Amino acid sequence: MINVIIQRYFSTRKSNVFLFGVKILFIAITPYQDLSKSHIKHYCKIEGVIDYLLIRVPMNTEEVIQWVHGLLKNEFPKDKIIVHSDINVIIQCDLSAIHFRESDPYIEEVQASYPDMQISMSTHHKDAIANAKYLGLDFVLFGHVFETSSKPQQTPRAKSEVEEALQIDIPIIAIGGINQHTLSSLPNGFSGIAGISIFNQYSKEKLINMKEVWDGHV
Repeated sequence: MINVIIQRYFSTRKSNVFLFGVKILFIAITPYQDLSKSHIKHYCKIEGVIDYLLIRVPMNTEEVIQWVHGLLKNEFPKDKIIVHSDINVIIQCDLSAIHFRESDPYIEEVQASYPDMQISMSTHHKDAIANAKYLGLDFVLFGHVFETSSKPQQTPRAKSEVEEALQIDIPIIAIGGINQHTLSSLPNGFSGIAGISIFNQYSKEKLINMKEVWDGHV
């Protein structure tokens, strides 16, 4: 009975529409830690520069719900929030966008139950991107494209891997080692960038400058 109610709830919602080609998407990802009021303050401050905030944390469902409520109470736009893999947070906070790790088997179940849900996925290989296209996902994160401190022992995707990935017809967001110095080195074809450090540490003014750099790059 609960599933039926939830399905009816989502059938009345209109999924977010990605206007790729119109603008570059900046997707902020939360640090993988317990989030605080200071994080709320920061993300609300840079909200006008970012297009989405992806919440990926080790906090339990109730803690995430409370944090999201705090975010919304501070007037952060609901349609800019993406939650990593927890459908219960989506329901309780009246959200409509969810993100999954690469090839998560739960993706198809969510698609079947909530057809209007915006669904995205992390990818590291072209085959995973092709699978995301096959599944009809809204976009993918792909990386890491540059060396990054979050993956110190792992080699970035090779130039040939990136080129092959960008041949697949699905919006692809670059992730990994992207900052004000590496942004202009990104190959053409990406629909946006995502990151943890840059969006957690950079000021609104610095992020605006990065968007200007990107506009000049593409």
